[in-house]
Amino acid sequence: MSAMPDPSASRRGPLWLHPDDDLAPNRPGEYLRGLPELSVAESVARRALGRLLGRRADLDELERRLTGEILVGTALDRLEPTGRRTLHSLPLPARAVLAHLTIGPGGIFAVHTVNPAGARVVLGVPGRKGDIGVTADMIRIGSRVEPHPRLCRRAASRAAHVLRRAAGGPVEVRPVLAVVAPRIRVGHRPSDLLVLGIPAGVPPAVLDGGTPVLKPDRVEELYDLARDRRIWYDG
Repeated sequence: MSAMPDPSASRRGPLWLHPDDDLAPNRPGEYLRGLPELSVAESVARRALGRLLGRRADLDELERRLTGEILVGTALDRLEPTGRRTLHSLPLPARAVLAHLTIGPGGIFAVHTVNPAGARVVLGVPGRKGDIGVTADMIRIGSRVEPHPRLCRRAASRAAHVLRRAAGGPVEVRPVLAVVAPRIRVGHRPSDLLVLGIPAGVPPAVLDGGTPVLKPDRVEELYDLARDRRIWYDG
């Protein structure tokens, strides 16, 4: 288990942070960009072979996910002039990744991306056989039913745990499900999950639309903590 950094040292600012431990330069979808399947260096011949072997569907899925992360990450980055700071592709144990963490006057949000690529999206779908009503833990994308709301909540919970330890005090992180679509049909809207339609990288103004809960110096303090790779080792 890695030793935790001294939180007071992290608050000294990015000048004290080794470049290898600084997550601020991470681009949206950084964890996907490094996959061999999506590498620019992969030859055309290898991609063609992958298609012949039936791997094209897997490659399309990875490309769809990367496109979604870029669109959502770009939208969040465009909020920086409003005082919001965003980090991308934060590493968690067991090779898990927190896609986006955004910190601003309206609070801290862990953002989980869904890119339906034009498919119909329904939030809150009928439960399994024998269940009553709908469940807010599932989302239907076309004909597929996937647990994105549940994954979103889990990411927010882990981020809050990490930041509380690093900051030495209470830190609230809200889960946000960002769907790359102009329209989302809602069968059941969960009260603990913010669901945003973010088409074509349009910035979501709702994140800072209410009464500010974080002062600018607190935003910068938490951002400097969160950009330190070491605090996420035991997340």
